[in-house]
Amino acid sequence: MSGQDRAPGRDSGGSKYAVRMDGITKRFPGVLANDDVDFAVERGTVHALVGENGAGKTTLMNVLYGLYEPTEGTVYVDGRPREFDSPRDAIDAGIGMIHQHFMLVDPMTVAENLVLGVEPTKWFGLATDERQAIADTRELAERYGFDIDPTERVQEISVGEQQRVEILKALYRGAEVLVLDEPTAVLTPQDVESLFDVFAELVAEGKTIVFITHKLGEALAAADGISVLRDGKLVGTVRADETTREELATMMVGREVLLEVTSEPAERGGETLAVEDLVVTDDRGVQAVDGVSFAVDAGEVFGVAGVDGNGQSELVEAVTGLREAESGTVVLEGEDVTRDSRRECIEAGVSYIAEDRQERSLVLEYDLLRNGLLGGQTLPEFSDGRLIDWGRTRSFVDGVIEEYDVRPPDAGATPRSLSGGNQQKMVVGREFERDPDLMVASQPTRGVDIGSIEFVHNRLLDLRTEGVAVLLVSSKLEEVQRLADRMAVMYDGRFVDVVDPDAVTEEEVGLLMAGEDPDSGRGGGEPRATSTDRPTDTADVD
Repeated sequence: MSGQDRAPGRDSGGSKYAVRMDGITKRFPGVLANDDVDFAVERGTVHALVGENGAGKTTLMNVLYGLYEPTEGTVYVDGRPREFDSPRDAIDAGIGMIHQHFMLVDPMTVAENLVLGVEPTKWFGLATDERQAIADTRELAERYGFDIDPTERVQEISVGEQQRVEILKALYRGAEVLVLDEPTAVLTPQDVESLFDVFAELVAEGKTIVFITHKLGEALAAADGISVLRDGKLVGTVRADETTREELATMMVGREVLLEVTSEPAERGGETLAVEDLVVTDDRGVQAVDGVSFAVDAGEVFGVAGVDGNGQSELVEAVTGLREAESGTVVLEGEDVTRDSRRECIEAGVSYIAEDRQERSLVLEYDLLRNGLLGGQTLPEFSDGRLIDWGRTRSFVDGVIEEYDVRPPDAGATPRSLSGGNQQKMVVGREFERDPDLMVASQPTRGVDIGSIEFVHNRLLDLRTEGVAVLLVSSKLEEVQRLADRMAVMYDGRFVDVVDPDAVTEEEVGLLMAGEDPDSGRGGGEPRATSTDRPTDTADVD
């Protein structure tokens, strides 16, 4: 494979490497997370670490950051062997890590978060010097071109700005190597582009960047080098300018992966789902969905894009019977189901892949047999109304496990013993195979590997071809654009526009996701176009 080579071996020099990890093995009870991994990053470069769910990427970086001690192997920083007993040791050695879920205190200001734990003091150390904290924050932000107000509270700034605060926190503590775990997961396309500009600025300052990702297009766009892990082992390290998505996908999965989504043109049927003026509040009693209206036809994929936290969760929970709407209506096949329970919605033909599989889709202590039945206890294929037919249930669950490659292939295993990706495959298989009239898929590929993403996407389009109405909600813009016939963009509880995915650019959608209308002459919320057929799409694999 072009450009592929092993990371430097155990006898190699370390002077040109900011970090080097030799022979790293990390075992947990019953799990070999990292298996004799050699990993190195040249100083002053951007390096991407890619792999499937459960490949060991985050574990390896947690070893580097001192969150885990390696079972075997050595970590070198600037050519010197180091042993980290805690993240404090790693920070002192110049390693900073920014986790996928930000570690900020929302009610505190940017400056207060920046200096938390290392506050400048006055009066002989008896009080925090707030003026100095603000001055330090402003100076650091200006140095790296971050337009951030040190006095604003974190809860009042955007997700992209919060990420920059996390970066500044690490820099304030002297980080020379920055590790970012899935840094683009909650960003708009504009924020992603801006983040990559930040990478370039940091590298120009002599910093070294390592970022974990499963988005191959982003790895190729932003990184100098790319290392691929599979099943806890290093498959290889390549130069980004000497490889392709296809090669990387093959390295990740161990087989050729089709990077195309194909579907036969679907014949649109009648209106399956109609939502009118829906208003929904969240768990705090705050209005999360503000008068949303839309319809989904049989044989159509209607996509909802947007940054997480803009009302998508509450919307799908109201549609699927998990949350009661404050007002408005939900009509399924001509029947008002606004006040129906989740059980009643299942019986009416609504399948639902929830964004949080552990909270909404699985009972972690139950075995897969009972989880495969979950929600379907009253369906005629599993019960006569009094007793459950466990033989038919077992046949159904075994079929799901085989068809969707759930590992281990054991109906007696519990979801708690499965990786997140295999938990998701179990949920997806159960919901797909219930022969729904309406398929509500919220983040259907979250946490699954490339091969499973390919399978789930094609199965969603198969359902569409079979005449099923599909409501797809995803924070992955490319996923919605790839699959949807029509796409709504949701911001602050409203649909700011409904567009033809083929007729808009990523930049236009990114502006809509940030609450801005790229076409000021046209009011938001009105469809620009609709599409009844979707041609074969060339996909960028996540």
